[in-house]
Amino acid sequence: HLTTSLPLPSERDHLRPRIDMIVFMIDIKSKYSLKNVEASLAHVDASFFLGKVCFLVTGVGRVNYCSVEMNAIWKLGEVYCSPVLFCELELEGIRVATAQRLLRMLQICAGHIPGVSALSFGTLMRSSAAD
Repeated sequence: HLTTSLPLPSERDHLRPRIDMIVFMIDIKSKYSLKNVEASLAHVDASFFLGKVCFLVTGVGRVNYCSVEMNAIWKLGEVYCSPVLFCELELEGIRVATAQRLLRMLQICAGHIPGVSALSFGTLMRSSAAD
């Protein structure tokens, strides 16, 4: 399910499926994109930041057209203890690999991978990013 911002409308709460993972997409070419994500973060329950949130940065192949400071994106990952993934949507191989990675993360967050929790996966992602 996709939404452009949070909070979600309450009139359909009874129809909404369980939310296992939230992927915040940031278009590196749009300051509005980052501002929208920052505004939406206030509407996410703190328990989701324990391995069930990630930031997906798109447009990374166009460094010359960046409107968003990379430090601001890295800071979001640090402040919210969530992984930051980078993707160039125009390149099929990268797009497919990123989709597979997100799907695997979702399987973990939804509890479909025995022996791996969203919290332990989030910790593993952060420790591998630091290396």
